Amino acid sequence: MDQPAFHLFEPRQRTSGVVFSSPHSCRAYPQEFLAATQLDGRAIRSSEDAYVDMIFGAAPELGAPLLLAGVPRAYLDLNRNVDELDPALIEGARRHGHNPRVASGLGVIPRVVANGRAIYSGKLPMAEAQRRIQHYWHPYHQTLQSLLDTSLAQFGEAILIDCHSMPHEAMDGVSRGLRKAPEIVLGDRFGAAAGAAVVDRIEAAFAAADLTVTRNAPFAGAYVTQAYGRPSRNQHAIQIEIDRSLYLDEKKVEPNARFDEFCQQMRQVIAEIVAIGQIEQPLAAE
Repeated sequence: MDQPAFHLFEPRQRTSGVVFSSPHSCRAYPQEFLAATQLDGRAIRSSEDAYVDMIFGAAPELGAPLLLAGVPRAYLDLNRNVDELDPALIEGARRHGHNPRVASGLGVIPRVVANGRAIYSGKLPMAEAQRRIQHYWHPYHQTLQSLLDTSLAQFGEAILIDCHSMPHEAMDGVSRGLRKAPEIVLGDRFGAAAGAAVVDRIEAAFAAADLTVTRNAPFAGAYVTQAYGRPSRNQHAIQIEIDRSLYLDEKKVEPNARFDEFCQQMRQVIAEIVAIGQIEQPLAAE
């Protein structure tokens, strides 16, 4: 049976033009997919943004919608374009120039999970790839654009927060020579996807929660930030990558002892980000 394409949690009343989305945190793996993969239950989850949906779960309560993927990243990657089909996996797919994501097995239908481990033992029919795209990719992105359109209509500005997590080891090369390794990476495609003032305020929200932030290295943003970031039209997109070791036992893919504390820490950050998209009311005359 097909799973829902997405889960949308909306506030009772939208108070902000901010929209949160998490395209990689789904933990519901289709049974036919688990039967088809050569990986075990833990390995297949290694590229999942595990529990990011819960970390940002306070957003609707604080006045902003939260959109979550209905299928896991290893099954379909919603942070890729529909034409990023991997010829090494999809029968009949054609190579369109050099795409490093597709070449490494991380197309819209991934061929590998973390550390390059192959998901399948053979190829998938093109019809299966198109079925996944039609049933899950298109509804998710249509809903995401609709939420941003509502933000623009109601608040004059849309701010998409693209929520992700990263392996702790991803920061090894970035943190050399630094007193403290960055814990948060903000990706705005080097200013192309979001206005500087918006990104500055998001960075300040994390800094106020005593989290160390860097920008665009090693993650500047992928399809979502590229597709939706239109700062000249008051539509901003910022990717947030969180060091998984802050809240996760990465080997077991389970929340660690600090999980609840970190969620509370993030609640403060989410509240401040939501406030960025709120319309400031003029002061009443004396």
